[in-house]
Amino acid sequence: MDSTRALATEAVHAGRDDLARQGLHAPPIDLSTTYPSYDSRGEAARIDAFATTGAEPEGPPVYGRLGNPTVARFETALARLEGTESAVAFASGMAALTAVLLVRASMGLRHVVAVRPLYGCSDHLLTAGLLGSEVTWTDPAGIADALRPDTGLVMVESPANPTLAEVDLRAVAHACGSVPLLADNTFATPVLQRAAEHGARLVLHSATKYLGGHGDVMAGVVACDEEFAGRLRQVRFATGGVLHPLAGYLLLRGLATLPVRVRAASANAAELARRLAEDPRVTRVHYPRIGGAMIAFEVAGDPHEVIAGVRLVTPAVSLGSVDTLIQHPASISHRIVDAEDRRGAGVSDRLLRLSVGLEDVEDLWADLDGALGRVRAPSGARATTRPAAAHPQPIGAP
Repeated sequence: MDSTRALATEAVHAGRDDLARQGLHAPPIDLSTTYPSYDSRGEAARIDAFATTGAEPEGPPVYGRLGNPTVARFETALARLEGTESAVAFASGMAALTAVLLVRASMGLRHVVAVRPLYGCSDHLLTAGLLGSEVTWTDPAGIADALRPDTGLVMVESPANPTLAEVDLRAVAHACGSVPLLADNTFATPVLQRAAEHGARLVLHSATKYLGGHGDVMAGVVACDEEFAGRLRQVRFATGGVLHPLAGYLLLRGLATLPVRVRAASANAAELARRLAEDPRVTRVHYPRIGGAMIAFEVAGDPHEVIAGVRLVTPAVSLGSVDTLIQHPASISHRIVDAEDRRGAGVSDRLLRLSVGLEDVEDLWADLDGALGRVRAPSGARATTRPAAAHPQPIGAP
């Protein structure tokens, strides 16, 4: 990021710096899948160069799977916001994570050290060994001891999905030594946390969430140094997990309002977390130290009654949209994780995850209050508000 510009300014202008010189105000959408070239020798040389390093080909585009000008604008902007040399966009967050694992596996480094909780499908991808990877689950203090000669990656998510547990990224990066640290920064966004500044070599986003921000685009992106970006581009080209240009356009547009959206939604979330903590129908509230628009809370009664009772809040998977969403992780986002592992990571059967949007906070509270009214609280119950722990305690712990 330009050190003379604030993040809010970069969010508006990054990836668009050349528009005025072209006589444009809004970024163009290039939907071409292929591009004409009368210099086949030059094109061959550019493709050879890409095959060697994965660097973006100089000159005009070649083919949509090699790269797209509209998507490249989003990549440039996101790298600027995260403070990295480069960023590589994919068709989904899971496609992005898959590409990272394939890059390391291609180097014979198939072992991953990871800290739970992670997003449920990330957990499943590592645990199931679908890409030939092997995972060692540990807490942050055990990372250094879990490393092996074939460890290719350490993965953490902070704040974590869905418990909002936070880890000390600097301490984790130090424990990794020379092994790259991948930090999933989806919940925090660069507005609240720039993970690369804390030592993460790879910063992963499900761009479907806050970066897009309107529930109408699916994408993933990895912000990283140019060397790793080159390898990611080669995997993207070979596997075809490319981002559609229209999605790239929507993401670039979403970044312009990212700081405003995150701060406004975070203010709503902080107030809702306070009220939930004072409500006897709620037994525990998780809200991150760094703030943000996500809340996790456990109810005294049946959480499914809360899901069935909302009217303004939308009961749906996903998060980070302008409207408020609620879901039951044990039933949806983390259902694919083994039940014992899920509970051990703090994802209890009574836990609800709330992605707070931009509605008026009084309207949101009225809806939650009505939904909670369907849940009978035990006598004397009262919520415990605390920042999410670095390593969540098992269900039943105080």
